[in-house]
Amino acid sequence: MRLLLSLIAATSLILLPVACSRLPGGAPASEEIIRQSGESDADFALYTVNRAFLPTVAQWPGTGKQEHLSWLGASHGAKTQIIQPGDKLTLRIWDSSDNSLLTSREQKAVQLQDVRVAANGTIFMPYVGSVNVLGLTPDLAREELQVELEAIVPSAQLQLDMLEGRNNSVDLVSGVAQPGTYPMPNRNYSVMGLISAGGGISSNLNNPQIRLVRGRSIYGTSVDALLNDPNKDSLLRGGDRVFVEEDERYFLSFGATGTEDLHIFSKDSVSAMDAMSIAGGFQDSRADPQGLLILREYEPSAVAPGVRGPRQTRVVFTLDLTSADGLFSARNFEINPGDLVMATESPINDALTISNLVGNFFGVFSRAGIL
Repeated sequence: MRLLLSLIAATSLILLPVACSRLPGGAPASEEIIRQSGESDADFALYTVNRAFLPTVAQWPGTGKQEHLSWLGASHGAKTQIIQPGDKLTLRIWDSSDNSLLTSREQKAVQLQDVRVAANGTIFMPYVGSVNVLGLTPDLAREELQVELEAIVPSAQLQLDMLEGRNNSVDLVSGVAQPGTYPMPNRNYSVMGLISAGGGISSNLNNPQIRLVRGRSIYGTSVDALLNDPNKDSLLRGGDRVFVEEDERYFLSFGATGTEDLHIFSKDSVSAMDAMSIAGGFQDSRADPQGLLILREYEPSAVAPGVRGPRQTRVVFTLDLTSADGLFSARNFEINPGDLVMATESPINDALTISNLVGNFFGVFSRAGIL
């Protein structure tokens, strides 16, 4: 028994200094961060997220891989197509005259297959020469060619069919079942119509994003925003290229969360509460729900006094999820791409760890027959 008391006393002497400080753990305690923020040489600013603070932080500049792409509004176009350079026209000419310049006695019709529209918008017809059809609808082009033809062969009649070329086609590059080049059936062809023609969006894309390249400009929005707002179903122009790709934005989770990992944004806007859910919530045995931290780094140009920006480039936001205000604020605090979401450890874990160590000692002694 005397040996046991000596061992207990020695153990207490070993653990007493430890109990007065933090035991090593996988994440810091919130009071450590708060204490560091109050030091004169602290290289970060600390902000408590609550209802009063939310309007202020909402005005601060964005961080991380933010999408600053605009999108084209929806409009209505004509139900017909217009002829552009590179289109192919098929001309079928009938002439019943016995002395026709175009047909023979046995064959009263002749077909000119795939007559390409030149870069200057003209096509060539035998006995007629070059005729400008640029910007005309197929019906108007047929009437124009009919007039030119009648001046040479009064009894002739003409039919015109059109096959769209590059300037009347769009590219659906990726993110769909059947990517490829698609001819525009008319000038009322929209983004949703093109995606439908391509077999729909791939089901394995996380929060898919749409990118429309027109000349040297790039426009972007999410598929979810497009589906929920018909006013975003923009009209396409010949030569447009459309990409559908997975959202590349991400945030990190660390500390006493369910998982420590990199998480892709699963929707356009992710709140602090969403982020905790995606990361698997708090670890019940370790986490301090009063110490949820969001670590973010701003550009130097964002630093400004008052409501225009943070005091320093490195910022730590702290949320208390044990209060109603903290819970509601967490639902309205938006996570930025590249943010680090950290669940701190509860200080009670130190006491539990010491208790477990002492308990293990007693267990060893009991099995050894000392007690």
